[in-house]
Amino acid sequence: MWYLCVFYHRLLDYRKPEFESLADLFGAFDNEQTSSRSLEWKLPQHHHPDSPFHFVNLPSEDIARNIANRSILVKGLYEIWGEGSSYEELKEAINSYPDDRKLPYLTPDSSFRIIIDSFGKAISFKDQTARIKGMDYIPFQGRVDLRCPEHKFWLIETDDYGSTNGLPPVVDKRIFFGREIGGADRKLLPTYQLKSRNYLGPTAMDAEVAFLMANQAQAMPGKLVYDPFVGTGSILVAAAHFGAMTMGADIDIRVVRDGRGPDCNVWSNFKQYGLQMPVSLLRADNNLPPWRPGLKEVFDAIICDPPYGVRAGGRKSGGRKLLKGVVGPYTVPEDKRTGHIPSTAAYSLAECVHDLLDLAAKMLVMGGRLVYFYPVLRDSDTLDVDFPKHPCFKLIASCEQILSYRYSRVLLTMVKISPYTDEIKEAARLQHLDFKENHVKWLEEGNLHAAVFSPDFPSSDDQDTKGSKDSKKKYRGKYV
Repeated sequence: MWYLCVFYHRLLDYRKPEFESLADLFGAFDNEQTSSRSLEWKLPQHHHPDSPFHFVNLPSEDIARNIANRSILVKGLYEIWGEGSSYEELKEAINSYPDDRKLPYLTPDSSFRIIIDSFGKAISFKDQTARIKGMDYIPFQGRVDLRCPEHKFWLIETDDYGSTNGLPPVVDKRIFFGREIGGADRKLLPTYQLKSRNYLGPTAMDAEVAFLMANQAQAMPGKLVYDPFVGTGSILVAAAHFGAMTMGADIDIRVVRDGRGPDCNVWSNFKQYGLQMPVSLLRADNNLPPWRPGLKEVFDAIICDPPYGVRAGGRKSGGRKLLKGVVGPYTVPEDKRTGHIPSTAAYSLAECVHDLLDLAAKMLVMGGRLVYFYPVLRDSDTLDVDFPKHPCFKLIASCEQILSYRYSRVLLTMVKISPYTDEIKEAARLQHLDFKENHVKWLEEGNLHAAVFSPDFPSSDDQDTKGSKDSKKKYRGKYV
């Protein structure tokens, strides 16, 4: 059945991938072949692809409700009873909608509420009241309940505002009326906002993005989620909220062991929200993983934000005391072991991502997901990047978040499709060498910090010239 999905108008690239990950989680593709696991989408009449309004075909109302109630970016999912470019067209469409679909929600023993919403315009309270009174042709027999109704009905308007206000252009007014199936928990993000978090570091992941990552990884009860760059635990907090067991590691022993005291550390962040504590937090190096050789396929998902030198540089075990491959243990004298902080060296992103993919190939179960951020320097208005690859994985989603004129980061979601073998290990090594040689020179030579914090924005003349072209350029979610 077709439903109207109304997204929040932010993080545009993330909307459909999050929705489809949740659709897969809740069984929307159980009767389909693996290769055809995608939903059918269509735009309302005269709407831009970046519009928050999309129609989506889902196999059942239960699946639709589960997706809408868990999603971070779905404002609401609706069974549409009618739509039109005027209220006369809307009335005709609603009256034509089958009675067997309408009457079960209009019974005398039910309660209901009609909510007025809009996009691209504001509707006064007086006009909202007039629009509700104008719906008297629908035979509601139940009682009105503004606090906790059994059924919520939405009247949603879009205006023909063109593209002058920074929103996706709409060339014709559209009005929708329908029954709410489900919608995002509006208390979730305020509850988990970083400014109220007990323990924060410079790389703490924004709560909204952390929950999106957890949804992409399909975190749920019974699954074990691992973050090899755990920091202050923001990503694992989101996974734990959805009921997953969590485990983390960090090379900085001060983070995983001490924090800022007994009541201000990674553990206290979980305690703050009443979440299940992590199974373990390890002091571990992604470049020298601590797992015994025969240990494989332990984690259901790996979610992380690898260090790429913007807010914190990547580090690995090394420096003057230890180099990878050196024969012999890294020994610390007995009298210096208390409070010892191991020596570290610089860790390039190319090497870090290769180690991450190798770890995930070994430690993820078949069908497990790797979700991580990858930085990109943009040379044009479109994203044309060769992302890291691995023979064990299939890339199923890439979601770009533009951070400045020249710099963005992309959330990559990969699914494990092949077991890890010695042959695959060698193929992955060769693939990594080719990737490092041909695709990531800017990672070694470019100054990422400068690209983020001192971007070369175009002059006002350049912007005016670009804005006059027929094809509109999207910049930070706006249209110029």
